[in-house]
Formats: sequence, structure tokens, C-alpha cells
Amino acid sequence: MNRTLFPIRLVFVLICVAAGYLVCLTVPDWDNYRVRAIIIGGGLGLLLVLTDLLLKGFSLRGLSAITFGIGVGSLIAYLVGSSPLLETGDPQVIFLSRLGLFLGATYLCTVIALRGKDEFNLVIPYVRFVPHDVEVPLVVVDTSALIDGRISRICETGFMPGALVIPQFVLRELQSVADSAEAGRRLRGRRGLETLSALRKIKNLDLRIHDSDAKRGEVEAKLVFLAVSMKAKLLTTDQNLMKMAEFQGVTCLRPGDLSLALQPQYAAGEIIEVDLVKPGKEEGQAVGYLPDGSMVVVNDARAGIGSRASAEIISVMPSGQGRIVFARFVTRD
Repeated sequence: MNRTLFPIRLVFVLICVAAGYLVCLTVPDWDNYRVRAIIIGGGLGLLLVLTDLLLKGFSLRGLSAITFGIGVGSLIAYLVGSSPLLETGDPQVIFLSRLGLFLGATYLCTVIALRGKDEFNLVIPYVRFVPHDVEVPLVVVDTSALIDGRISRICETGFMPGALVIPQFVLRELQSVADSAEAGRRLRGRRGLETLSALRKIKNLDLRIHDSDAKRGEVEAKLVFLAVSMKAKLLTTDQNLMKMAEFQGVTCLRPGDLSLALQPQYAAGEIIEVDLVKPGKEEGQAVGYLPDGSMVVVNDARAGIGSRASAEIISVMPSGQGRIVFARFVTRD
């Protein structure tokens, strides 16, 4: 039990006990029932505390949906009950009809509102808790982006706009990956959990856990639906999810695109410094890597493997992993 809530609940139960005793003091005829009143007061207090514990995890979004459903159901029951259909007849039958109509309409409207609470943004607009005239850019994060890990480093720089929204079903999927029996999946899942922990530690980062329970097929479909309903962007490294989201008109963000955009531009004739780490395919070639991960193939530099060398760029070619820089070895003066 939460240490902060426990004393509050205890005080509430004691107040209920005291209320039962005070009721007997105010009604002289109940003097002989003080013990019974104290037990009843304490029991009611414990019953309410138990109800509070059973409602653990029930969100404010769900409460707003229930309120909306009860309001609409009551309105429908009132309009039908006030119609000419129930103007004449046996008063008892009319009363029972109106009672059944009220119970049935409020129940159905409440259930419908709870099922569609992800689309429910009339009372509390998707739990933003900001004035309607203040726009807060939202970015929904999927499991692949958390496993990728670069999102935490991007957020540390402060370049990530708006708030990051991580749905509960993404957290559940990430936890299932971390608990997988397969070693590779388990390692990826743990890396995603480490990324989530790093995000929580970043100051001034607006990180929100969304309690969406949208039952719309697979996780990919849920993510697209949530991004559409929240008018948010989607951060992912999954190509198939990106295609599905773009088809629905959702703007996608991919860490790889940002990485490519930030790569320095190289032109033929420039001199670069590169650490040579292994031999190339052709005779005399050596291979090194630039700080952005670009591979550099240097001609006539195999003798310099294991050291830092100067090279003159000959050409730059794009590749599936980024780009390959071809250069020739330049001797130091």
C-alpha cells in the first residue's frame, strides 16, 4: 500500500468511526446503539477504502468517459420518459418503464463511452491538461525507437520538440521482449528498458505514459490510431509501421533520418583524418570509419593499419548504411 495514502485512509476510517459515535450523541434514542453505530461507521469507511483499492489503475480518462456516458444516458431517458409515449397509462407501469429506461440508457451509454475513451476528447482532451489555446506538440514513441536507444541522446540535447507519449501497450510489449526466452530478444528488450530509464532522468523532458487500451488489432494499428486521435507525430525505426502511418496521414520521425541530416558534407579534394582499422578488399587498401559511422576506403594505406592517417577524398557514394568515402593516402610532411 502506498505510504502516502495509508495514513489518509486510516484517518478516513477513524473519522467514519467517530461519525457513527457522534450520530448516537445527537439522537438520544440511539444511546443504546453506540457500539453498533461505531461498527457500522467503521465498516462503511473500510468498504469505501476497499472500493478505492479495487479502483486502482482506473484513470481520469475513464472517469470522464463514465461521467459523459451517464450524462448522455440520463438525457436520453429523460427525453423518452417525457415524450407522449408515457403520458397516459397505469402510474406504476409508467414509473417502472421510466426506471428501466433510465437504468438501461445510462448503462449502454456508459459502456459505449468506456469502449471509445481513446476517441473521447470532449471533457478532457486526450489528457493534455493544458488550455485549449496552447498547442503542445506530441510525439508517440513505439517499441523499436526505445530499443534503438538514440532517442535518449537526442532528448538530452534538447532538440526533441513537445512531449513524448509512451502508451501502456508499448511498455507491456517492451516488458515481454525483455522477459523473452531468446537471448537476443531479451537483450534488446533490456536495452529498451534502459532507454526508458534514461528518458525519465532527463530534466525538463515532458514524458507522458498514456493509458490507452485501444483494442484495434496489433500494436502497429494501435499506434497509428493513437497518433491520429491525438494529432501527434510517430517516432519509430520500423519501416512497415512508417508506411502504415504515412498512409493514414501521420507524420513519422526516424532517428536515422536525423543522423543522416547531421552528417558533415564531404567533397572531392578535402583532406580528412581517419583511423585505419582493417585491410580493404583490393590490394593496398585500408578501411577506417569517420565519427558519424561512414566507412572510408583508403588506397595505398594498408601499411598504416592501426594508426591515424591523412587521406584525400576521391569520391563519396551512398550506401544502405549511410555512405562510403573513397580516398587516397596522403603522406605527412
